[in-house]
Amino acid sequence: MAAAIICCGLMAFGQRCRGVTGADYLPDQILIQPKKNISPGALTSFHAIRQTAVLKNFENLGRLQVLRVPKGETVASLVSKYQQSGLVEFAEPDYIVHSDATPNDPKYLDGTLWGLNNTGQNGGTPDADIDAPEAWDVLNSASNIVVAVLDTGIRYTHEDLASNMWVNPVDGGHGFNAFTGTNNMDDDNGHGTLVAGVLGAVGNNGKGVVGVAWKVQLMACKCLDATASGSDSTLIACIDYARTNGARIINASLDATNASFAVSNAIVAARDAGIIFVASAGNGFPPGAPANVDVTPTYPACYPIDNIVSVAYTLRNDNLGTYSNFGATNVDLAAPGDQIYSTYVTSDSSYFPTFSFLSIAGTSFSAAYVSGAFALVVARYPAEDYHQIIKRVLSTVDPIPALVGKCATGGRLNLRKALSPPINLVSIPGTNGLPFQLQVTSGANRSCVIQSSPDLFTWLPIFTNTTDTNGVFDFLDGDSTNVPQRFYRAVAAP
Repeated sequence: MAAAIICCGLMAFGQRCRGVTGADYLPDQILIQPKKNISPGALTSFHAIRQTAVLKNFENLGRLQVLRVPKGETVASLVSKYQQSGLVEFAEPDYIVHSDATPNDPKYLDGTLWGLNNTGQNGGTPDADIDAPEAWDVLNSASNIVVAVLDTGIRYTHEDLASNMWVNPVDGGHGFNAFTGTNNMDDDNGHGTLVAGVLGAVGNNGKGVVGVAWKVQLMACKCLDATASGSDSTLIACIDYARTNGARIINASLDATNASFAVSNAIVAARDAGIIFVASAGNGFPPGAPANVDVTPTYPACYPIDNIVSVAYTLRNDNLGTYSNFGATNVDLAAPGDQIYSTYVTSDSSYFPTFSFLSIAGTSFSAAYVSGAFALVVARYPAEDYHQIIKRVLSTVDPIPALVGKCATGGRLNLRKALSPPINLVSIPGTNGLPFQLQVTSGANRSCVIQSSPDLFTWLPIFTNTTDTNGVFDFLDGDSTNVPQRFYRAVAAP
């Protein structure tokens, strides 16, 4: 966990009020602002009588307080009692703030797309997902980023894909067919269209599904035929097409058992052009018998080239996928890849699975999750090279017990963390015996924890707050004047 550390200090904290977008409120908290001429003691006594606990103080916002509603009390009743006490300027519920970035796509709203937002639906584990809604509050569009989908083609006229298809400025096509050497990249199998929907189905259009990236440029590179088979030469042709036509990310949801000098050289050429190459780790059959690719490699996932990111898949309870290959060295991370619902090839409005008793799974779809994430991270940090972008994604995974020893990071993709800027801590030393002050800076509306330590070994949380719309909050540690030495660091809230 990366954190800025400084020695001895803190600062009076202030947070701007966030907007209210609904009538709902937390059932166990209220907000009050004391009158200016009221002594702290009088208010403390009233708290004690009402058995309310002070959860947070905002000294720089008129001593605004967040109070815990005691057992047996209601929000409405407690607000009324504080309003009538004569001690406060106002008392009000702690209203819920709703995300502005909730897409209206039906299969997102009904919980089918659990890998984006897992609330425990259908037996899942809450938060066993990529934190998509929180991430989309930061960024949901990568409209200027080209992702090459090396697969069976894409049904480019599909209602949930058409407006996200890359357009070749020379011939008006949407990609390349390595078998015919033309721009006719129609999907005659279905796999590529499924992958494309997971990665970049149009978001917030009221239709079907939403991809990890709501807007992105999908370049269809057909290197697999109607039987989902191809060769090294078709793969190389598509890698080369992607490289020469401006792709920033290549999604390769395919695998082979033999290593090829020619393919590895093509991937190196892509790397030298700054392209990130996302590869599925592959699926083992029968169920329960996936391969350790450190022992039995699969390609292109296992080429030792530093722009390749290899992906396993997880279930809705954060276990490793039943079919998923794994490898502590050759697999980098995991992402959701089970019970997938996505765009399909049979018509411009078709989705798969058609019936609820059908289900599809595999590392092809977890790789698509990661490719969509990379598109957003590249859009967020356009000046960074492929090393830095890959590091952002791999260093911010959620550690998952089931993935320990199964992939290099031991974690599952977390898009929210990957898109969030680092947390910085600035010290403002107190003078004339005044407490030390700290300022935390990061992304807007980000929950951060300040921790303290006497020795840089034992860290304890002392304050949690959410940054304002400018990405800042301040804190003052009144105890800093009573200790000979104290270290501080700021980290992301769990």
